[in-house]
Amino acid sequence: MTVFSLCFLLCAELLDSAVGYLTVTIEPIPPVIVGETVTLKCNFKTDGRLREIVWFRVTDGGTLKQKIFTYDAMFNTNYSHMEDYRRREDLVYQSTVRLPEVRISDNGPYECHVGIYDRATREKVVLASGNVFLNVMAPPKAISVIAADTPAPFSRYQAQNFTLVCIVSGGKPEPTVYFKRDGEPIDVIPYLQEPAAGESGGSAGVRGARPLISRDLDDTKMQRSLSLLDLDGKPARLYTDSPGRGFTPRARGPEPSPSAESIPETVVSREFPRWVQSSDPLYYFSTLHLPQSDGTVEVRAMLTWTLNTQLDNDALFSCEVKHSALSMPMQAEVTLAAPKGPKLRMSPSRARVGDTVRIAVHGFQNEVFPEPLFTWTRVGGRLLDGSPERDGRELVLERVPAELNGSMYRCTAQNPLGSTDTHTRLIVFENPSIMKHTQNQNNAASCKDVLGLTVTALILTVTVELT
Repeated sequence: MTVFSLCFLLCAELLDSAVGYLTVTIEPIPPVIVGETVTLKCNFKTDGRLREIVWFRVTDGGTLKQKIFTYDAMFNTNYSHMEDYRRREDLVYQSTVRLPEVRISDNGPYECHVGIYDRATREKVVLASGNVFLNVMAPPKAISVIAADTPAPFSRYQAQNFTLVCIVSGGKPEPTVYFKRDGEPIDVIPYLQEPAAGESGGSAGVRGARPLISRDLDDTKMQRSLSLLDLDGKPARLYTDSPGRGFTPRARGPEPSPSAESIPETVVSREFPRWVQSSDPLYYFSTLHLPQSDGTVEVRAMLTWTLNTQLDNDALFSCEVKHSALSMPMQAEVTLAAPKGPKLRMSPSRARVGDTVRIAVHGFQNEVFPEPLFTWTRVGGRLLDGSPERDGRELVLERVPAELNGSMYRCTAQNPLGSTDTHTRLIVFENPSIMKHTQNQNNAASCKDVLGLTVTALILTVTVELT
């Protein structure tokens, strides 16, 4: 060992004895759930005299550091750097800070800076730091199941793709979503679903590839339709950007007797072609992940298959969610059902000439899903405004004339699983106030006619006398 090496080691030892040593470590924190209490513990070792301990929260990708708590060893005081109304930090020990009821906004990296006095100058402060990442999880807040592209008409002669959308919001990290049918997990075929340009929360529509599943013929066991297979013999797929919303012909029941005032019957349409779909359809599954401004992720899981109106009626579909912040899965259920027995209500119940009459649908005999499409028509003619039909849950007839007395109106409620027609007859009574006004007008006209005849007679009399 040379003389130079000995001098270098001696200087290093003297410098170390002058400055002292300082090491800082922070215990890692496992993921925590919103609302829990978190303890940030800063461990340090030193042979020097402590000056201060400062905790920072790192934001904006590490470019900004915000002081959240300081311990001043010189004066043995501690204080928070947050506003009074947000002060939630408590000093457990000189280097340990507790955050009660953590929020998603608390998620991120934290640093602990420890300063000791330099032994040589007694004025200079030597610093060392450690860091830890606080991962705050949030369980999903809401779950719902809706049908895409609704309301939609019932198609009797053409197979329809049907999509259920399970919307799960408020979770961090993103949850795992899956579907069940009648309590049994569904075997799905994953496919990619690209979000529409500018799409954000709130849109119920689903766009993208929607495969059409192959179908078997009915119990006559006729040969399988080759038109539904491609050149390789695989089930054909139908890709549509948006299913057509055109109306299909509706089954018309026998016209009621004109003398009837109330038509209570409900005709449920159940017309099907000779083929029906397979009892074991192919289910296609995709998900969309939409980050939210609060740090959570909204997940939209979509289940698409070819609807079988015979087998899928009254089928129970459930969407279940698993999340690391949940002790048990969340669940939302819907039962597919065609509308049955719409209940119509007319207001006013005793319509008179000149009144505004409202005929509205107030519920069904069953729970209907998805939302039905309502269409109003007048049997044997056009509506009061001259249009052939009107959409909506309510039909409004303004200033009904006496000519509409006895007219019959049909309400067609339909969704992709079925269609039903309900009729009601409009009875229009005479309006005394209108009759009185009309009578007064007639009396005034009669008086004018009498007066005119009297004046004419006087003129004739004067003329005769003059001649």
